[in-house]
Amino acid sequence: MKEYIRGLLSGKSIGLGYIPVSFTFGLVAVQMGFSPWLAVFISFTNLASAGQFAGIRLIEGGAPIIELCMTTFVINLRYFLMSLTLTQKIVPKMPLWKRCIMAFGVTDEIFALASMEKEDVQFPFFGGLMTLPIVGWSFGTFLGAFAAELLPPIVQACMGIALYCMFIAIIIPPATDDKHILYSILIAAAFSCIFKYVPGINIISQTGGGWSMIISAVAAAAICASLLKRKPQNNQTKEVSA
Repeated sequence: MKEYIRGLLSGKSIGLGYIPVSFTFGLVAVQMGFSPWLAVFISFTNLASAGQFAGIRLIEGGAPIIELCMTTFVINLRYFLMSLTLTQKIVPKMPLWKRCIMAFGVTDEIFALASMEKEDVQFPFFGGLMTLPIVGWSFGTFLGAFAAELLPPIVQACMGIALYCMFIAIIIPPATDDKHILYSILIAAAFSCIFKYVPGINIISQTGGGWSMIISAVAAAAICASLLKRKPQNNQTKEVSA
């Protein structure tokens, strides 16, 4: 119980931070035609912000299920890498069912806090760490979904831009600090424009947009990984020289 409480206290800031983002998700989902309770159910069972926004957009556009699965798979691919990293941090011989529960709660912020633990991560601690983020994400969606029904139609219509604002808020800060991320964004945007406006090729985006998103993201990542090399950190260089 002590470890659970410690994890609970560590995750409280994440839970509070998730509320405004999931509030926007609830608003956008209801605006797209999802019922408020369905929007809450999606957040409670997914805990994946960018994947959820992309998923409901594809569902609204009538994309086939294979396209929906592939798009969310590519967007959420980073969670595989985070989960693999955490396998080196958890206590040895942890049962599979506990690992599965922990895998459900892996997000960028939860992973960051768990990876900073000096000792092996125990199941009670991680359970407490993911509790308030799940509550905050679901509760924020609940507030946004039911608030949408109380807002005037003109305000609801304006909330459509919230989706694009969220994506911009995600990509701009890291892009200003890392040119590799900036180049990846620009290349992906260029591919997206090609799929949108070039005759003959734009049929891909007209069928739902999911495939163009997948191809643009994978192509940009592949190009940057092949052509752009990261320089070693100064401390690493010194260690090698020594």
